[in-house]
Amino acid sequence: MEPRGKLILVIGTLFVGGTVLSLSLLFHDAVDALPHMRHAKADYTGAGRLAHIDANERNPPVLQFEGNITRRMTRGRQFNKTAEQYNHPPTEYEHIRRKIDNGVTEIWYYMSAHLNELMEDLDNKTRNKVERILENAGHQKRSILTDIYNLSRHDNYDKWRKQESEDLKELVKKRLHYLQNPENCSEAKKIVCNKYDHICGFSCNAHHVANCLLVAYATNRTFVFESKDWQYSVEGWESVFRPLSNTCTTIGDIKAIAWTDPSSPKFQEAGAVRMPPYTLNPSPHFFPLAIPMDLSERLIRIHGFPFVWWFGQFMTYVMRPNDAMAKELEQTTLRLGFKHPIVGVHVRRTDKLLKEAKFHSIEEYMVHVEEFYLMRERREGVTVKRVYLATDDDNLLAEAEEKYTDYEFLSDTSISKAAALGSRYSVLGLKGIVMDVNLLSQCDFIVCTMSSTVCRNSYALMQDLHVDASSYVHSIDSNYFFAGQNAHHHVAIYPHEAQGPEEISFQPGDLISVKHSNLDNYNNHWDGYSRGGLGQMSGLYPSYKAESKVEIAEMPNYKEVDEM
Repeated sequence: MEPRGKLILVIGTLFVGGTVLSLSLLFHDAVDALPHMRHAKADYTGAGRLAHIDANERNPPVLQFEGNITRRMTRGRQFNKTAEQYNHPPTEYEHIRRKIDNGVTEIWYYMSAHLNELMEDLDNKTRNKVERILENAGHQKRSILTDIYNLSRHDNYDKWRKQESEDLKELVKKRLHYLQNPENCSEAKKIVCNKYDHICGFSCNAHHVANCLLVAYATNRTFVFESKDWQYSVEGWESVFRPLSNTCTTIGDIKAIAWTDPSSPKFQEAGAVRMPPYTLNPSPHFFPLAIPMDLSERLIRIHGFPFVWWFGQFMTYVMRPNDAMAKELEQTTLRLGFKHPIVGVHVRRTDKLLKEAKFHSIEEYMVHVEEFYLMRERREGVTVKRVYLATDDDNLLAEAEEKYTDYEFLSDTSISKAAALGSRYSVLGLKGIVMDVNLLSQCDFIVCTMSSTVCRNSYALMQDLHVDASSYVHSIDSNYFFAGQNAHHHVAIYPHEAQGPEEISFQPGDLISVKHSNLDNYNNHWDGYSRGGLGQMSGLYPSYKAESKVEIAEMPNYKEVDEM
C-alpha cells in the first residue's frame, strides 16, 4: 500500500478510536445512572436540553395502513392509563441512549466514506482486503445497533414511552380542536392565510398551511385558510381534507392587518392578521425550530428530534383526509398490496432538478434501502423486501425492477404520470401527491431528498404513528430544514482542533451555526463530518463532537383545555 493510503488508515483508526472511547464512556454513564436515577425527577438543564436527530428505536411494531387512518382520527381512545402510572426514565438516560446510537452511525459514515474513497487508488489485492474490512465492520455496526435497540426494549421503560407518546399526541390534538372551534367565531381572533397558486406545489402549500396553524397556536388565534378556487381544485383544501374548523371558517367583515410583531399592541388588538408565505418579518421567537416551553421537558425526553414531532402534529391535523379521500387511500393500499415491512423511496425529478436539487440515480437510494433490510433481518425474518416507489418519473419503476430483481416494488404509474408538469395542477394530480405523501409516511423507513417538501412532510407525518421515528429516514442530500426557520445551532460537546484549513476548532459549549437549506453546504456530509460556522469562520468538524440545540419558546399553555 502507498504511504498516503497507510496514513489515511492510521488517521481513520485514531478518529474512530476516539469515537469508540467516547461511546464507551457514554454507555458507562447511562448504565451507571439507572439505579440511582430511576425514580428521580428529570433535569432539563445542560446536556438534558440537547437531543440529537439520529435517535434509537428504528423499527417498532407498525400498524396496517387502514388502522393508521382510524388511529389518526380516534387518537387516545385505546388507552385507559396515563404515563404517570409507569416508571419513567431520567432524561439523561434517554439522551445518552440516543447519543450512543448516533455515535455508532457516525463511525460507520466515517469508515465507509473514507475507505471507499481510498479504494480508488489501491491494487486489486488490497482493495479486496478493504472490502472485507467494510463488510465485517458493517456486520459489527448492525450488531451494536441491534443491541442498543434491544436495550430500549428491556429497560422497563417501554410501556412508559408508548403511553407518554399517546398522552402527548392526544393533548396537542385536544388543544388544536379547542383552538379551531371557538364557541363564538365572530369574537375569536384569527390568523388568515391564502392559497399559493403559481408559487409552489401541493407539498409546499401543505407545509405552509401547517405552519399557519402553528403560528395560530403560538398566538392563541383561530386559523382561517382561504383556499377556494385553488389551482388544484375549485373546492379548495376541503376537496380532499377535512375542514380545519367546524365552527369558524371565515373572518367575516373583519379587515385583516398585515403581519407585524406579535408582541406589539397592533397585533394583539387586531381581530385578524394575514400571514405571508415563507418567512415572517419580524420573525417571532416561537417560529421553527422552536418547541413550546410547557411541553419541552416531556418532548426532549420522549423524542430524538422534538421539533419534527411538534410540527408533525400540525401536519397531521391539517392533512386529515375527508371520507372520500380516506376511502381512496384504503382502496389503493389494498390494490398495491401495501404490507410491512416496507421502505418508502421518493425520487423527485422534473422541475426540482432545474434549480433546487441535483440528479440522484436509483442506486444512491437503494444502498440505504438494503441497509434497512440488513438491519431488519437482525431482529426478525424478512421474506419479502418491499419498496414503495413514489416519483414523478414514470420510467423509473421499470428501471428499478430491472436492476433490483430481489425486491418487490410497489408503485402507481398513474400517480407518476399525474405528477408530471403538464397534469400536476389538477384534481387527479392533487389526489396522487396526497396518496404518495400518506403512503410514504406509513412506511417503516424513508429514503428521499430533504430538499423536497414531499420528503420533509412525509417525515413529519410519520412521527404521529410512532413513539420516536426521528431516525426512520435517510436523506441523500440536505438535512431536515424548515423554510424560513430562525437561526439554528449545534452545541459542541467535545473539543476539536482543526486538522487543516478546511476545518474549524471549538471547545465544549461553543455554539456552531447550522444553515439547513437545499441550496447551501451547511449540512451533515454523511462521511463523519458536518459543516457549520463559528464566529467569522466556517468549515468542517467531526459530526459526533456536536449535537443539535433544542430551541424552546414561550407559547400559550392552554390550561383551560387541559383541565376539560
